[in-house]
Amino acid sequence: MTDPERHDRPRHFIQEVIDKDIAAGLNEGRVHTRFPPEPNGHLHIGHAKSICLNFGIATEFGGLCNLRFDDTNPEKENIDYETSIIEDVRWLGFDWGNRLFHASDYFPRLYEIARQLIASGHAYVDSQSADAIRAQRGTLTEPGTDSPYRNRPAEESLELFQRMRDGEFADGSHVLRARIDMGSPNINMRDPVLYRIRRHHHHRTGDTWPIYPMYDFTHALSDALEGITHSICTLEFEDHRPLYDWCVTHCEVPSRPHQYEFARLELTYTLTSKRKLLALVESGQVSGWDDPRMPTLKGMRRRGYPPAALRLFAERIGVTKKNAVIDFELLENSVREVLDHDTPRRMAVMAPLKLIVDNYPEDTEEWLPAANHPKRPELGEREVPFSRELYIEQDDFMPDPPKKFHRLGPGRVVRLRYGYIVTCTGFDTDADGQVIAVHCTYDPATRGGEAPEGVKVKGTIHWVSARHAHEAEARLYERLFVEVAPGSVENPADAINPDSLATSKIFVEPALLEAEPEAVFQFERTGYFCADRNDHTANTPIFNRTATLRDSWAKLNAGA
Repeated sequence: MTDPERHDRPRHFIQEVIDKDIAAGLNEGRVHTRFPPEPNGHLHIGHAKSICLNFGIATEFGGLCNLRFDDTNPEKENIDYETSIIEDVRWLGFDWGNRLFHASDYFPRLYEIARQLIASGHAYVDSQSADAIRAQRGTLTEPGTDSPYRNRPAEESLELFQRMRDGEFADGSHVLRARIDMGSPNINMRDPVLYRIRRHHHHRTGDTWPIYPMYDFTHALSDALEGITHSICTLEFEDHRPLYDWCVTHCEVPSRPHQYEFARLELTYTLTSKRKLLALVESGQVSGWDDPRMPTLKGMRRRGYPPAALRLFAERIGVTKKNAVIDFELLENSVREVLDHDTPRRMAVMAPLKLIVDNYPEDTEEWLPAANHPKRPELGEREVPFSRELYIEQDDFMPDPPKKFHRLGPGRVVRLRYGYIVTCTGFDTDADGQVIAVHCTYDPATRGGEAPEGVKVKGTIHWVSARHAHEAEARLYERLFVEVAPGSVENPADAINPDSLATSKIFVEPALLEAEPEAVFQFERTGYFCADRNDHTANTPIFNRTATLRDSWAKLNAGA
């Protein structure tokens, strides 16, 4: 897939900051960003915005972007998550070259930097419990109080910190804290914890380290060690920026990066809390992290969202300093726009009704040319079989149609897409009066759907030859939640859309049996469908609905 052409957009504030930095000669004109995920879960649509921003900035300014794993919490992290993240970032279309790093790469260096902070009087070992430290931290309106260990001599703290490193103490018995200001109006600056004891096997370093650095300390120093120039974070880290600056100022590091914050992505009808998404997976509300209804990159990939659509969406929503909720329809429109550009067309009948062409010979069949894309002749053609008995959509016939119904009804004329012009002559019903077959005649002179001179045909419908049709399964996905803000619901499972998944047996043209997993097609007049990444085979074709051709959900809500 290729990104569709689009007009230039106003520059956002981070681009303007970098413009000024380059003009001022800061960082020798370098631009170096990073995407620093924690390998404790799968990436979701919110991460896609950050990925596109960090890698996009680096590309725009001729700079570099690192992929760095913040692997400082071994209890929740594992190699499977790391592998998944690498795969997702690559799928989204970005490459970090040889700049794949881990916070754990810097554990020896971070430990030595921490020792230097102790020696210079900027850190101390606190031997209180976590509850006691929390109680002394103060509130937004009241200052914190000093730890009784705040004035512990540097030599004593250095010895204790070494013994923490050697694994002599139990979890929670000591921590290393920065000595900053317990009266600071910013709670993050009230002697924050820099290291804690945590005896847990690490997926990269094994049991080498019984102590692990905290996020704020690790993140700032990792940026500085890698020569990052612009550390781009979401707004919840704005209050952490003074601590970020304190770390790079008071520690012996080779560079001084600066942190910038932007609004995170909030999307209607979407949940992006990893903890709450995990609860849905574990409770069986969804089939897994790659369930096509999930807002994870794996789920969107399996549903058939092209990575170019996510990049287009990220560009359209922009980068601001103010939180806002984005309408889910903007994402779906981006998906439709990218898919419309070069997605092959195919015919599939979702709710089959037999159409019998009475004047077509029973023992005859022919293969008719059909364009793969109406606007892209370079995508070529395939052939579709035509025979006396066809399948059409049940909705394309009415026994007593209104005047403006431009499909089949007694005496009505329609064009069979790529086929012939037919005239309805009647229909058959069962004992309950349900229509089970429609009869028509065809005009052999209209092969390819060309109408005779002076004849205007208003309706065109799709079809599949009954003799050549193959049964497939369609998984019809809708939005996972009925609530606009499912994250605000106490139990998001209560807000799940009961119609978020329906399955249907459909009939498809033979060319669809050649579909490879993850191939996306537009089923004409129906929507975009993707051959399921996990379950689709030539013998058991399974297609996930990626998107409808228009926003039926919005229309449904408007009429409610």
